[in-house]
Amino acid sequence: MVPLPPLTRRQREILTFFESYRSEHGISPTLEEIAQSLGVNKVTVFGHVAELEKKGVLARSKRGISRGLQPVEAETVSTGRVQILGRVAAGAPIEAIESPEELDLQSLVPADREVFALRVKGNSMIEDSIRDGDLVLVEKRDHAHNGEIVVAVLPDGDATLKRLYREPDGRFRLQPANAQMQPIFAREVEIRGVVLAVLRQY
Repeated sequence: MVPLPPLTRRQREILTFFESYRSEHGISPTLEEIAQSLGVNKVTVFGHVAELEKKGVLARSKRGISRGLQPVEAETVSTGRVQILGRVAAGAPIEAIESPEELDLQSLVPADREVFALRVKGNSMIEDSIRDGDLVLVEKRDHAHNGEIVVAVLPDGDATLKRLYREPDGRFRLQPANAQMQPIFAREVEIRGVVLAVLRQY
């Protein structure tokens, strides 16, 4: 089955109401009924429904029919799925290798953000309780605040997991959380995302 694409909070609210209404009445709600339930105007609902159609979550059986919207892959709508894209170094940087898997973690994935997972290799972040073999959930972003734990790609193409700091001289400092390891300094760093959570299997 195709995993549910990233949805905003409002889109997920509309989808939840949509499913609940269909379950209770056996037909799809109108845009007016969705708007009334959420306390917003019909124009707002129309925009969100159009986005849900673009994302392939809802589809129209026929144009011009008020109850013509139908769910697509309805059984997957309530499932949060995250792709494990590969590995990321928490020691010396290594080449990132994509090896897609699927992880069902609806409760840990914010509905309005694009999130992926990486498996950690190395122990440079152990003082932040991130160990070799852990999974980190990462919000896909190209920017980060000082002190946030990021997935960063260095100029040579290697990826690493570190805390990001901006130095007064304009360089980036990728700081490990391991007293036995030295920070990495770079003039250019490509940020791929910011860590939201850590998962460990014992």
